[in-house]
Amino acid sequence: MGEYRSICSLLFLALLLSSTHGESPYRFYDWNVTYGDIYPLGVKQRGILINGQFPGPQIESVTNDNLIVSVFNALDEPLLISWNGVQQRRNSWQDGVYGTNCPIPPGQNFTYVLQVKDQIGSYFYFPSLALHKAAGGYGGIRILSRPRIPVPFPPPAGDFTLLAGDWFKQNHTDLKAILDGGHDLPFPDGLLINGRGSNGNTFTVDQGKTYRFRISNVGLTTSINFRIQGHKLLLVEVEGTHSLQNTYDSLDIHLGQSLSVLVTADQPPQDYIMVFSTRFTSQILTSTATLHYSNSAGSVSGAIPGGPTTQIDWSLEQARSFRRNLTASGPRPNPQGSYHYGLINVTHTMRLANSAPIINGKQRYAVNSVSFIPADTPLKLADYFKISGVFSLGSIQDSPTGGGAYLQTVRLFIWAYIKFYWFY
Repeated sequence: MGEYRSICSLLFLALLLSSTHGESPYRFYDWNVTYGDIYPLGVKQRGILINGQFPGPQIESVTNDNLIVSVFNALDEPLLISWNGVQQRRNSWQDGVYGTNCPIPPGQNFTYVLQVKDQIGSYFYFPSLALHKAAGGYGGIRILSRPRIPVPFPPPAGDFTLLAGDWFKQNHTDLKAILDGGHDLPFPDGLLINGRGSNGNTFTVDQGKTYRFRISNVGLTTSINFRIQGHKLLLVEVEGTHSLQNTYDSLDIHLGQSLSVLVTADQPPQDYIMVFSTRFTSQILTSTATLHYSNSAGSVSGAIPGGPTTQIDWSLEQARSFRRNLTASGPRPNPQGSYHYGLINVTHTMRLANSAPIINGKQRYAVNSVSFIPADTPLKLADYFKISGVFSLGSIQDSPTGGGAYLQTVRLFIWAYIKFYWFY
């Protein structure tokens, strides 16, 4: 009995010391990245798997958690994993893109040390090199609010992640060869929902309850629209920010974007069609899943609900309706007091215009005529160790030049509050 009490006392002391230190919890992940056969559109392809899964395992975390992700690259080419939407406030050198990290060589390991500092919301990770994303290797990230931080809606009865996007039947190496040959990518062959084609997913709900759906566009080329037969979508979060809770019949989700909606199962008990379709394309691709009521009295019936197709103004107006919920708590109370953005002087204005030039026989993309090329030395290292000749500062002009595009390794430092204008 005395020994038991001694052990309990030691455990209590350890917990006390841990809480006194105040460090946020750690979550550890070991990932083995391999090739594997997948059949998302009914055709055998060489996919990129994480621990044998496509999509990869979901990261579950809470605001300020430390994420330790050990990645072993079992592919035959270099690999990097990027964390789309994670702000990297204390670890920008872990961002997982070519200008920040050295690629993980084949047969080697790298451990990402991330902190989701002051963040909440829905995000995803993906491989950022060599069109690996066209072969998979992506997965969802959830960052929950800490228990004491109020959330501006009641806890949902369930929480679903939808990773949707366009997909090609060609392997990523073939797609890369098309781009390297100076051509644009072909039209996608279909849309995937959580790694499966049409009618490949079922989401079970209880009648009368409300559920959260976290939706990310993980595709390569295409915006998509989401809707559910007979149900409304209540928008509650966009890119990690609580939004004004507007109700929509359908929502556009653009490339790389993530958002959350609440869906209440308030219809008669049967199955309903969930739809993703492409936007702004001459041919409309559609993929469906099933919203299954647990007490369903019948299968799916009726036509697939229609949605917007090529209407650009419709999408712009919807995007303008997204507003930050200024009365909701963020990831943490703001100890610095209110931010007075209107009192910050604008010291530098830049007007940015994108373009899609052909340079040296290859399809390239540029901002103010500059098309980025990666350097052999990561830019963060070149900056830290003051290595000259790796990148150029100030080579992007403040306004569109209208001239011919050219290749350059650039880095844009923002030392002051800069106003940006985008032109398409």
